[in-house]
Amino acid sequence: MPPYVPDMTVNKQDQRGYPDLPFTPAGLADWKQYDAATGDYTGSCFPFGLQRSVNAPYPFQIMQDERQIALLFEINTWHHVIPFAREFPKQAADNPTWYGYSIGRWEGDTLVVESRGFNGFTRLDTIGHPHSDALHLTQTFQRLSRTRMAYSVTVDDPKTYTKPWTNERTFRLMETPLLEYSCEENNRSLWQGRIKGWTPPWSK
Repeated sequence: MPPYVPDMTVNKQDQRGYPDLPFTPAGLADWKQYDAATGDYTGSCFPFGLQRSVNAPYPFQIMQDERQIALLFEINTWHHVIPFAREFPKQAADNPTWYGYSIGRWEGDTLVVESRGFNGFTRLDTIGHPHSDALHLTQTFQRLSRTRMAYSVTVDDPKTYTKPWTNERTFRLMETPLLEYSCEENNRSLWQGRIKGWTPPWSK
């Protein structure tokens, strides 16, 4: 069970606020124009994207065998498969996706997951920190005890930020099954017009 992280500029370990993010001019312009009430894709039930799914206040299950790791998200029953591999598949460059492509490796007892090949349509967190299709995420997972896991994510996106930055937090074990989740069911905000339909950036 991850803590809810609506704003990745706050370190959830100790609640200290990070300095302003190192935006590029294009990244700052994107951040300033964002309006969650009218332009957030999640209101139209589009995929949250990898990092925003981890940030959400819903649990996810981690499954592992000798070839891969799978993240099973409760939110909208999304999943993400992370093979143990040395190189990204060719599709990461040719066919970018909402969740990108990930590869994993072990460094001692720490799982390191690198992800690329994002389509650039998603946001990093609920308040809308942006990223582009050049996003490179590096996540680490380290078991601290039977019930606690240390997690970090480093955001590296040269189109949006002038240098990488990192967020850290701790997950706790939740010993109950994932629940059924449906974004479309009873989404009154969408059909009552409080949330406007989302359109991809390239269509504007």
